[in-house]
Amino acid sequence: MKHISPQELAQWLADASKPQPLLLDVRETWEFGICRIVGAENRPMNTIPGQVDELDAERPTVVICHHGMRSYQVGAYLERAGFDDIYNLTGGVAAWADEVEPTMARY
Repeated sequence: MKHISPQELAQWLADASKPQPLLLDVRETWEFGICRIVGAENRPMNTIPGQVDELDAERPTVVICHHGMRSYQVGAYLERAGFDDIYNLTGGVAAWADEVEPTMARY
């Protein structure tokens, strides 16, 4: 698993010449309702084992949570399931709010 900073992810998302990653937000639905990175798909951590077959193992995937711990665990799970191009957002959505999108709601 690779780690990606909020600034690196923002640059990637702004670069239309690069294949865009799946932004897999593994926080609970109530957390996702408070704030999210535009384009992120919400699949709470506990639903991933039952939905792993719905995810594209060939697509770059950035796993996101509040601070980066749950996303790290899900990223490791996806790697064990055969996914090769997994990134953990360092510091999670909280770091994204601090470093990229300061007007984002926080909790």
